[in-house]
Order: sequence, then structure tokens, then C-alpha cells
Amino acid sequence: MVWIRYVLYFVATAFVTLALTQMEIASPGSLKLHLVVSDSDVYGTSEFSPVEIIQAIILGVCGLIMLWVARYCPSQRPIAFGFGGLALVFLIRESDYFLDRFVADNLWQVLVAILGSLLIAYTYRHRKRLTIALARIWPSPGLTLLFAGAIILFAFVPLVGHEPLWQSILGDAYQRVIKLAIEEFIELMGYYLWMIGTIEYAFEARAIAYRAPQPAVRRQRDKRRRTAKRTF
Repeated sequence: MVWIRYVLYFVATAFVTLALTQMEIASPGSLKLHLVVSDSDVYGTSEFSPVEIIQAIILGVCGLIMLWVARYCPSQRPIAFGFGGLALVFLIRESDYFLDRFVADNLWQVLVAILGSLLIAYTYRHRKRLTIALARIWPSPGLTLLFAGAIILFAFVPLVGHEPLWQSILGDAYQRVIKLAIEEFIELMGYYLWMIGTIEYAFEARAIAYRAPQPAVRRQRDKRRRTAKRTF
């Protein structure tokens, strides 16, 4: 049942978050949110943090789920390709430190630009199919949760995690690790919503793919009946 899934989402989110917070409380510094890996490293990095690793795992899982939707739910393929591509873009962005350090400097920017261009081109080329796919599934709890996660990741985190903001708030007491901790945990919350939305969207896409087709006249009649019920 649907409500069981939501209970599981709550329990899993609470468990992972509790494990991370208790890890840091029991052993200060174990989250590795500000790790200096060399003498030339001025700012340090949080890329080795369990929080960042969990974020990367979530993105990988979301990408695989969207790949499954694109493979087995053809009517939702344009949406699945779009969100799956975004998950890959985020994963590359989260791996920027390792790509720059161990492969080539600014490689992640090149990869993101190439992949982003391909996504834009695909979306434009299949815009009619994308519109039809949205019409078939909307309103959608899964897409709503994906949108909520996107708001946190794109609109909230860049502003609240802005370093000058915390320098202004904390003044002389400013420490970069505080800013990093707040930023990474807020990002993790956005990724939680992104993964839950991806899972729910996959269930919805599967239901559409295996649903018996209905004649257009019947769909219109059912829609009129639902509208009449809402009116009264």
C-alpha cells in the first residue's frame, strides 16, 4: 500500500540522518566536512564526507531508476531521460574535486556542458512527446516531490549556503566548517526528496505503462464526471 511506502521513506530518512549526526557527536570530526589533504590546500574539502558519499549514492540510484523507466515505460521516456540526465549532471558536479584532482582540471565543467547541451537538444527535439508524457501523468506526487527537491537544491542551497552570508552572521566567530555543515545537510534534504520523488514517479510510470488503454470518448466522459463531482 502507498502509505506503507511513505512510512518507510520517513524511517529510512530518519535513520540515515540519525546515524550521521550521532557519528559526529560520538567522534568529533568523523563527518570530515573540512578536511585538509595537502599543505597547498587553502580551503580544505568536504568531498570525503559520508554526507557527500550518500548524496552521490542517491544520485546514482535515481539515475538507474530513471533508466529503468525509460526502458520499460516508453510513454514516459522523455521525462525519464530528462531527470536521469539531470541526476548524471549532479553526480558529475558532486565529483568535481576528484575529476579536477585526479583526471584533468576543469574536466567536470566540460562534461556538464556537453551533457547539458545534449539534454537541451533532446528536450527540444522531443518536446511534443514530452508534453504528451506530462499530460498522461500530471498531477503527479512523484514529480511534485522532484520539484520540491529541485527548489531546495537550486533556489535554497545556493543562497543560504553563500559564504558571505555566514561571515556576516557569525562575524569574528566565523568558521568555514559551520557553513559547510549547514550547506551539505540542506543539500542532503533536497536529495532525500529527489530520491523519494524518483521512486514514486517510477511507480506511477509503471502503472501507466501497464494500464489497459481507454478510448478517447471514455476518458473524456470520466473526466466530465470527476469535474461534476468536484463541483457539488
